[in-house]
Amino acid sequence: MISFYAFCRVVDDIADEPGVPDERRLEDLNAWECGLSEGFKSPDEVQIELMRICCKYSLDVSLLIEIVRGMKMDVGKVAYRTFAELKAYCYRAACAVGLISLDIFGANHPASREYARNLGYALQLTNILRDVAEDAAQGRLYLPREDLERFGVRGQDLLAGRSGEGFLELMHFEADRAIAYFEAANSGVPRDDRRALCAARRMSKIYRIILEKMIKDGFRVFEKRYRPGKFRALAILLRG
Repeated sequence: MISFYAFCRVVDDIADEPGVPDERRLEDLNAWECGLSEGFKSPDEVQIELMRICCKYSLDVSLLIEIVRGMKMDVGKVAYRTFAELKAYCYRAACAVGLISLDIFGANHPASREYARNLGYALQLTNILRDVAEDAAQGRLYLPREDLERFGVRGQDLLAGRSGEGFLELMHFEADRAIAYFEAANSGVPRDDRRALCAARRMSKIYRIILEKMIKDGFRVFEKRYRPGKFRALAILLRG
């Protein structure tokens, strides 16, 4: 998992590192995608280790490519017209990570794959809600335009650091979507893989706490960054 995380960290940093032109970001991510599909010509330490665990755990390289493509979707100005488009991004940014993790953790039950997909959508939607202000400051609007229009929220207000009218209703609407995915994931944990999914289940609880804190606090995401609280998060992890 440390090796897999190193890969995720590297490609995420390429997409997010400040001061790097978008063309260079895309060039570096394209090199990763090409290396995964055709082989790395002069692999570095992270790439060597990634290929080792791919062989050891028979990882699906196409899912690694999906993760890289998700990072490419973060480059430049980000905007989505529909929830279907956003969901495709969430699959690449979170669900693909979960699906690969299943093989490393040894979760073999077919239902675990649906669990990973549902949890991935829940976690990424929670991230998007928590990071609305931070993303807007970088010119990124992950909330679908169709939803902004539905609740009368102007994208330019969010980009300018203002919540605007209808914002609270919009955030509750998106939070309900995240909750539905959390519930779908929690109801589909196969008994045979409960131990293998221990880390994922703990993460689910921590992110659900973050979502509930935002809901209770009225989504003051332009004023503060929500966290679960050190001791509560530690208690959840130790309980595992």
